Amino acid sequence: MAKTYLLTKSKYIRGLQCERALYYDVYSPKLARYSPETLALFRGGREFEATYKAVYPMGIAMDKVLGYKMDKYPQATADLLAQEGEVVLFEAGFLYNDVLVLADVVRKAADGTIDIFEVKNNSEVKDVFRRDAAVQHYVISHCVERIGSFNIVGNGGDGQFVVTDILDYCCQQSAEIEANIERFKSMLQGEEPTTAVGGHCESPYPCPYKWYCQRKRKTI
Repeated sequence: MAKTYLLTKSKYIRGLQCERALYYDVYSPKLARYSPETLALFRGGREFEATYKAVYPMGIAMDKVLGYKMDKYPQATADLLAQEGEVVLFEAGFLYNDVLVLADVVRKAADGTIDIFEVKNNSEVKDVFRRDAAVQHYVISHCVERIGSFNIVGNGGDGQFVVTDILDYCCQQSAEIEANIERFKSMLQGEEPTTAVGGHCESPYPCPYKWYCQRKRKTI
């Protein structure tokens, strides 16, 4: 089955940092190299996310059911959310405008209102977390009728969760997000960008392709 999406949440964030890195993410992902420190952060994030998901013992883990069959997530998610009564999904999938997002926790109330929780192992609501949530909201808002809240769940320490609703912020970003998506899609239809190595390679995240860009620069 051909892929029904081109971008994901992580690819969108990558593109905001560097379009050349996004190009590699799509066409040459095996070039990525992550430091031990970055891999440790990934593990810590997954562990904290699992701690929050335990708050919902009846939650359905879409990744456990579907694994890497990414194209099946949107329809399976829609079918479950169409059920009557409260439903909680982990890694619920939504697809719109060639962008696929998986939301950490999606809770549908009995009246159909959708609350979304993006889990971050950090005590601060960083700008990149807001952008991450905003692109998810952009996609999900075109797939469901009523979003009641869009929350970032942070680590308050000592097993505490800090929940911050940023729905208003997400709603305000829709036009910019759509413009960025179209720009990225257009870029991906062309030649590899020639963005130079610079400070952007480390912010907001260390780029896993920096080593490759540096090597190419030396061989040109």
